[in-house]
Amino acid sequence: MIEPHAPAPPGGPPPWSAPGGPAGPARLPVRPGTGRFLVLAGVFVCAACGLVYELELVALASYLMGDSVTQASVVLSVMVFAMGIGSLAAKRLRPLAAAGFGAVEALLALVGGCSAMALYAVFAWTGDWGGMWANGPRCLLVSFSLATGLLIGAEVPLLMELIQRIRRQDAGGAVADLSAADYVGALVGGLAFPFLLLPFLGQLTGALLTGAVNAVVGGALVLGLFRRDLSRRARWLLLVGNALVLAVLASAAVLVDDFERAARQAVYGEDVRVALRTAVQEVVLTGGTRGRPLDLFLDGRLRVSGRDEPRYHEALVHPAMSGPHARVLILGGGDGLAVREVLRHRAVDRIDVVELDAEVVRLARTDPALSALNRHAFGDPRVHVTTDDAFGWLRGADPAAYDVVVSDLPDPEMTASTKLYSQEFYGLARRVLAPGGRLVVHAGPVASGPRVYWTVEATLRAAGLRTAPYGTGGRLDGFADRPDRTPADRSRAPRDWGFVLAARTEPRLRLDPDGPRPRALTQAALAAGERAARGTRIEGLPASTLVHPRY
Repeated sequence: MIEPHAPAPPGGPPPWSAPGGPAGPARLPVRPGTGRFLVLAGVFVCAACGLVYELELVALASYLMGDSVTQASVVLSVMVFAMGIGSLAAKRLRPLAAAGFGAVEALLALVGGCSAMALYAVFAWTGDWGGMWANGPRCLLVSFSLATGLLIGAEVPLLMELIQRIRRQDAGGAVADLSAADYVGALVGGLAFPFLLLPFLGQLTGALLTGAVNAVVGGALVLGLFRRDLSRRARWLLLVGNALVLAVLASAAVLVDDFERAARQAVYGEDVRVALRTAVQEVVLTGGTRGRPLDLFLDGRLRVSGRDEPRYHEALVHPAMSGPHARVLILGGGDGLAVREVLRHRAVDRIDVVELDAEVVRLARTDPALSALNRHAFGDPRVHVTTDDAFGWLRGADPAAYDVVVSDLPDPEMTASTKLYSQEFYGLARRVLAPGGRLVVHAGPVASGPRVYWTVEATLRAAGLRTAPYGTGGRLDGFADRPDRTPADRSRAPRDWGFVLAARTEPRLRLDPDGPRPRALTQAALAAGERAARGTRIEGLPASTLVHPRY
């Protein structure tokens, strides 16, 4: 399929000539040197737009469907494959390189610019249909990756034809020039996406703006520089096509806020009170007024349900508080609910909270419903909050500084969280434990995820800690905090929480006889939770490490 290239014979047609194509150099309205510069500038911009489309698909897929490693691998591998197919297919367009490039850029601007809204719409309004459409969002993701890759791959052969028609150049030199402009453009696009487009415009508006830039630059390059290579009809078709693409993108940009609100209500219900995009994640609060229970979603996954959160936080905190507990460290827990339970123990002198997202802590302090739920825990002078990554913070923490460490972190199966469930992380947590200190870890559901749960337990033991596994029920049907947040998968949401209590010596799983009486957790329920967890044990699981995550 790949044609060998040989030097043109003396007196043969020039290398820019193709069967049925123009018979000589392009008739440009500018000098060849200026024309060549403009083509390379177009390559630069188109490459930047192409990489933004790739990153936008990866980011949106990770947010909507979870497991960032899998989604990134699917998107990038499909796109690279499609780029190769697109390059081969574009050979047939070389006789009409100018018109072909203009059409490709207009179509790429439409597909890439609208991809984010289309994916979000399918996820929000059809993701819970189930049946044959259960994997609809994933199929659409692959389709957009394939289409975008095909169009990006078609760019280079057409641009090679155009730049050769401006000024004859050996193939190696032309490839080097195009590659340099392409790679530098990709660098700019790759940096612009996380530092400019995503924080200031968001995923939807950022994709639409990128599509508009792509359409304007592609259309201007062809209609301005190579218009003499086009027939009158081709010029009008290209002009009208680009105008329609820009009209679609502009209309979508005007409606994007209304669209996002409607899609958010389709996902979360009509009771959304707070929705904001922080530097770390999307935070959504629903309910909490007029007697309706409060729900806190982080990146679309239910993290707190006011209907049954006491079961989770009491089971997480109170068994670890049986023993000395003057100094307590909470890793995560920016909602303040674990802090609330720790403060119920009168012997606590200091609580350090290490939370990655400062906006979650701000909401926990200021939102009337959430601050009422945590009983204004962050207003207690004994509570000290640090905004930092838990792993990095532990590396600089003083040894033997805490009697109790509470790990209230996202599910271990989420790719971003795997390092916080690694042997190295637990080794750092072990180092900050005082003699006789305890570490408690939220380890995911026991009943529906025993392999993950017991991998956490095996990892704690590999870090030199003794363990006492236990669990508790109470999770509501229909909500998921698992890595996969597709609405269709909510019917399989886990209905229990699993925990592991760990210490240097054999920990005793009990409630503090001199401590407060939990509202939902009893000693009998704790013992039953331990028996139920041990009944699911999987032996021989290897520990998870930074370089070999097992989740």
